[in-house]
Amino acid sequence: MDAMELTNEDRASLEALLRPAGYDGSVSARAQMVLWQADGRSVAEIAQMSGTSKQTVYTWLGRYQVYGVDGLVSRVPTGRPRDISDEVRSQILALSQQTPPDETGLSHWSSREMARYLKQRLGISVSHNFVASLWREHDLQPHRQRNV
Repeated sequence: MDAMELTNEDRASLEALLRPAGYDGSVSARAQMVLWQADGRSVAEIAQMSGTSKQTVYTWLGRYQVYGVDGLVSRVPTGRPRDISDEVRSQILALSQQTPPDETGLSHWSSREMARYLKQRLGISVSHNFVASLWREHDLQPHRQRNV
């Protein structure tokens, strides 16, 4: 990658973002990469100086060339919309913190039994993996807690 030409305005904008440190994933570290590249440093040198990989350097230099300073800010992944509503999640969490109904014959919930119960009794179709993930997300361990 050839050294890029920076206008005085571009250089001033990048320098305003700088903070002393190595590559920490910040906009400041990314701006420093662009400045080093504009000063004629190679990608390998920049990677070594910043303590990151050459691929990371290429990524941020490319983003700067396409988007300017705005390209140095991490984009928030759009992600997929939630398949399961917050209301259903709340129901699962509330039920998870209660002793299973007597008719289940269970002393505590497992993710598989919870998913089965939700489908059969409440018409909520979720996988046991989803239940386990929701429990982890909320630091719940139904098999280890005293249920009310």
